[in-house]
Amino acid sequence: MTAHGVEASPGIKARAAVRDEMRSLRIPIAGLVAILLVAPFVIYPVFLMKMLCFALFACAFNLLIGYVGLLSFGHAMFFGGAGYLAAHAARVWGLPFELSVLTGMATGAVLGLAVGWLAIRRQGIYFAMITLALAQMFFFYCLRAKFTGGEDGIQGVPRGKLLGLLSLEDNRTMYFVVLAIFLFGFFFILRVVHSPFGQVLKAVRENEPRAVSLGYKSDQYKLIAFVLSAAISGLAGGTKSIVFQLASLTDVHWATSGEVILMVLLGGLGTVFGPIVGAVIVIVVESYLAQLGGWVTVVQGALFVVCVLAFRRGIVGELSRVLHRPL
Repeated sequence: MTAHGVEASPGIKARAAVRDEMRSLRIPIAGLVAILLVAPFVIYPVFLMKMLCFALFACAFNLLIGYVGLLSFGHAMFFGGAGYLAAHAARVWGLPFELSVLTGMATGAVLGLAVGWLAIRRQGIYFAMITLALAQMFFFYCLRAKFTGGEDGIQGVPRGKLLGLLSLEDNRTMYFVVLAIFLFGFFFILRVVHSPFGQVLKAVRENEPRAVSLGYKSDQYKLIAFVLSAAISGLAGGTKSIVFQLASLTDVHWATSGEVILMVLLGGLGTVFGPIVGAVIVIVVESYLAQLGGWVTVVQGALFVVCVLAFRRGIVGELSRVLHRPL
């Protein structure tokens, strides 16, 4: 009830709920930023940059599966495809760092628009299989294309200079640039999710026929969300290829799509911090158990099974339930 005794409209209630949720996230976000600012002085910056790139990739994927309910098995296409174009732009075209990363982001958006236009009218397993099939076609194209270098990939990619002034050869300097890119992508996704557009996406996820009956063109909203997710995935992939000065087939392989699904499910589907936590866990497991070789995949599978059985909402999702606050 309002001060005049009239019940607030659903729209006003929804906006108030969004504002309350954003306010409740301020302290956790401030804590995350503080940790990331201190981290390179304690942990190897290159390892942290890999975490940030995959965390941004996972956040982009979470925008699609967590808030729209679309399961894509082809997101490696946007991540790895952007990596190839960004690396090619930096090494062959001689573009500066900023334009190379933006080239990768644009590549992800264009690929997302093409794939989304073909797949978005399908639902469930059919949507997932179409994205997987197109991603596999793209993988074999990258394997055969001349500019990708085939199995060798694109090596020796120059990092260049930021704004033509600041050399990015120093790992710690590069880390803070990658951190700025990650925070841009993270806050962009956060803004999208908590905007009126994001509320429509949630409505489509929860009950698409009802959203359509209210006059929303669900296919258009889903396509826009798909393109946004692909573009941010491209931003992550383009940044990674320049950080590691390498673009390879690994990033366009279907296993990378499976990996990002694992990250999101481990951390918590439809949560703000879940994809970041999931990415950190998966990257740490891969790095510290690398000596196990192929058994790393077995460990990841066991980790996933334990998480599904013990934390059905994911680690952050369960924590959010216990604390009774969004995370």
